[in-house]
Amino acid sequence: MKAPTQGELLQRSLEWVLREDLFADLPLHGNTNWCPKMLVALAVLSAWSGAPRLTDAFAKATQLSQAMFSVVAIQTYQGMMRALVRWTPQLLPRLWRRIQKLMCQAGPEHFRICGWVPLAVDGSRFSTPRTLSNEQAFSAKNFGQGKKAQSRRKWKNKRQRTKKLGEPVKPQIWLTLVWHMGLKLPWCWKSGPSTASERHHLLDMLKSHRFPKKTLFCCDAGFVGYELWSAILHARHSFLIRVGGNVRLLKNLGRFRRGNGVVWLWPRAVARRREQPLVLRCIEVRGLRGSMWLVTNVLDPKELSETAIKQLYPLRWGVELQFRTVKQTFGRSKLRSRNAQHALVELDWSLIALTLVQLLAIREQIKLDEPPERTSVAAALAAIRHAMHHWHQPARGKSRLPKRLAQATKDTYHRRSSKVSRYRKEHIDQPTAAKPEIKQATEKQKKDYRNLQRTS
Repeated sequence: MKAPTQGELLQRSLEWVLREDLFADLPLHGNTNWCPKMLVALAVLSAWSGAPRLTDAFAKATQLSQAMFSVVAIQTYQGMMRALVRWTPQLLPRLWRRIQKLMCQAGPEHFRICGWVPLAVDGSRFSTPRTLSNEQAFSAKNFGQGKKAQSRRKWKNKRQRTKKLGEPVKPQIWLTLVWHMGLKLPWCWKSGPSTASERHHLLDMLKSHRFPKKTLFCCDAGFVGYELWSAILHARHSFLIRVGGNVRLLKNLGRFRRGNGVVWLWPRAVARRREQPLVLRCIEVRGLRGSMWLVTNVLDPKELSETAIKQLYPLRWGVELQFRTVKQTFGRSKLRSRNAQHALVELDWSLIALTLVQLLAIREQIKLDEPPERTSVAAALAAIRHAMHHWHQPARGKSRLPKRLAQATKDTYHRRSSKVSRYRKEHIDQPTAAKPEIKQATEKQKKDYRNLQRTS
């Protein structure tokens, strides 16, 4: 029996994700002469390529597309980018839904942890070339025009008063990523200029995306506020968020059994609008660096116990490692597109391509009972690029792509020397987030709350 080539195995991997009916309901223009599946395959192959220039990556992708599918969606790089700028908003949601379904199929035992679908949310910035198009789209519009900068004219210290302001921040794209904590895979994301808000991004995604039942959003201290937490509750989801001194909570506002950490979030502006307060549970978790305080809307300790909280919340740190993987391992710390629209498209398809690399590796490794946290993205990416480079060669034994992906795991050796750098402080820093301000509800607040309960 003739052995399949590396290109054929790579084609099978892509077709596992890109089914024929995936884009069946996508309305195309009458003059469109390319297939959505082939356009997506071309974009993914271009992102997988390790070529330093975008045009070289596109040339390699067209060669592979012709060899694997006997067709090239678009013949020029500029034509592909114009098509992606036009059609990415329609293609991405379909790919997200497909990838999320495959995530559940590939690792059902890792899809839920303690009965929840744990999703971490965090943001990071990606640099772009300092071109006029990128600066107009992504840089801060009013740099140096803020109150602090304007008040420097009145400073008594002449040296400080005449000191030049720093250079404007280079154009950057702000990316807010929703990341599955069990499978270690991106779930969805939203991008914007460097001045964008990750909280507003999450609010938009709550409106435009469907999340599974019993979704638990795990976030750091930046995702606080009545509006955001109310939106999560309105969407019938739950959250586990770290809070600090910037959060003011009330206790003993209503009738709840004492001792179970029940608190209320009822800002003054919300109370004046006669809106209902949020009933929450505040938990103190003690660790090596001290105590941290977490807030959740799950009031029943049986549904979300402190043991489950201590297991779940540390997994949120993995989203930081995902950003490091995108920037360092995948080489996207600085995007290469000089056009603002192209830069957004480049980031979107880089994330899709990297997610597929991780998903393909996890699918093969779970068959061997390897957990997702053992996956080496660098080794999996090397396996994909090896198949792309040797696409015409027959694949036998260990050179087969599924075999290489199954073996793309982290080393299991035990470190004998310390990994701590020589200049690290001997003492352990205390956590920066202070304890949230929890005050006793006043009699007026209790009265207003009772009146609100009667009228609602």
